[in-house]
Amino acid sequence: MSTAPESGPEFGTLRSDDDQWDIVSSVGYTALLVAGWRALHAASAQPLVRDEYAKVFIAASQDPYLAGALANPGSTDDETAFPRLYGVQTRFFDDFFGAAADAGIRQAVIVAAGLDSRSYRLEWPPGTRVFEIDLPKVLEFKAQVLGEHGAVPKASRVEVAADLRTDWSRPLEAAGFDTESPSAWSVEGILPYLTDEAQNTLFTRISRLSAPGSRIAIGALGSRLDHDQLEALETNHPGVNMSGDVDFSSLTYEPKGDPAEWLAAHGWSVEPVRNTLDLQAGYGMTPPDVDVKIDAFMHSQYITATR
Repeated sequence: MSTAPESGPEFGTLRSDDDQWDIVSSVGYTALLVAGWRALHAASAQPLVRDEYAKVFIAASQDPYLAGALANPGSTDDETAFPRLYGVQTRFFDDFFGAAADAGIRQAVIVAAGLDSRSYRLEWPPGTRVFEIDLPKVLEFKAQVLGEHGAVPKASRVEVAADLRTDWSRPLEAAGFDTESPSAWSVEGILPYLTDEAQNTLFTRISRLSAPGSRIAIGALGSRLDHDQLEALETNHPGVNMSGDVDFSSLTYEPKGDPAEWLAAHGWSVEPVRNTLDLQAGYGMTPPDVDVKIDAFMHSQYITATR
């Protein structure tokens, strides 16, 4: 039986404060797209990280664009640009959770979890609880697909079905989150899809829930994707194809305040902010020319901080 949702992709419509989505529509499709890039990166010659679950989400979704990309993966720097860049991003958050675990933190929260498979991939210390927050349809799709493939989480995985634009802290606490113990938070790729007000509210709630010693990692390849600039890049680098027919500029909001500055002003000690080129250099990579051009207009930003 197919696990693909009945609805098809829906793009190009204006965002609203209460719009909803599943894994093949609106903002939800971005999680599927990023899973596709992780799957392509895992199949590359020297991946920074291997997410072997990513490809099963693509197969279950029956998305023709991503299925075609997996069937015919590219090999040039241009063709592998976005899988490589999201491989770098995935490694950043993997390393963050590893460092938090080494520091003795035993509860993690994956905000807007999407098709994140870290509960299943990473080697969590005994006694770790991983809370995954996202809309019900997204969590249902992931649980069904991984369940059909016999995947078993390597930590105590707790689903928290909630909309980040509402008070998600209440269902998180109801699910057993301990506000007295340090926690590790990942905020991966979600900020461009939140309004200025929603972003500030998100950080305020995280701060309220975070005991001293808690850690947070925030990161996204771009603060906002300019569709015209992406088209220009694809014209000059024909092998680059980020998104098929998706216009991300219709899903994101205007650039907001600096998250690092917000954290520093609200009781967090912020480490030096890096971009994707910095991360690649740290992993012993030399960013190819196309990566430099992508980051020039997408303005990647990766932040870690401690409460």
